[in-house]
Amino acid sequence: MAENSSETSGSLHRRCPAHSSSPGDRNAAAVGASKWIRLNVGGTYFLTTRQTLCRDPKSFLFRLSQADPELDSDKDETGAYLIDRDPTYFGPVLNYLRHGKLVLNRDLAEEGVLEEAEFYNITSLIKLIKDKIRERDCKTSQIPVKHVYRVLQCQEEELTQMVSTMSDGWKFEQLVSIGSSYNYGNEDQAEFLCVVSKELHNQSYGTNSEPSEKAKILQERGSRM
Repeated sequence: MAENSSETSGSLHRRCPAHSSSPGDRNAAAVGASKWIRLNVGGTYFLTTRQTLCRDPKSFLFRLSQADPELDSDKDETGAYLIDRDPTYFGPVLNYLRHGKLVLNRDLAEEGVLEEAEFYNITSLIKLIKDKIRERDCKTSQIPVKHVYRVLQCQEEELTQMVSTMSDGWKFEQLVSIGSSYNYGNEDQAEFLCVVSKELHNQSYGTNSEPSEKAKILQERGSRM
């Protein structure tokens, strides 16, 4: 350990004369010394290397790491660059620059990361996320549409009104006659079972999307009549 320390110390002393040789060499040495860069993104601090931020030479982060004079960038009291963006979505962007892979938590939307990738102008990440969104939407569109079924009982005189006042999304499927009922002072009234269905767009409610056993039996009875 002592030898390593001595060698390091010696190398520093040997470099010192070179530092005073020209302003260009001094600037290069200063850049090398500031290998780590601190970012304050929306109040959350990120520590990364200059090399990581330089992965995409056309990106905002590359210009920031090079202290581009045309880029109006402020620093906070700790010396961290201030970036007024959402830190939640910046994490995946920074990790992509570190290892070249897009890793998202389940609660993160691809659209949110895409917004950040477009802001920082990281072209390869923009293409990757758009492909991922396109693949996700394609899988979603291939999922077969499911329905929820209901069976309503009504008399003949109520049938027209029931169908005409059916709420939005519900549609008539089948009508099954179950005979007649006798009302005092009135003639017999024919009774029906009306099977209606509705597309089930949100499956998070736990509603059974398949026809109930009763609905299946009634549908079979109706098909034989």
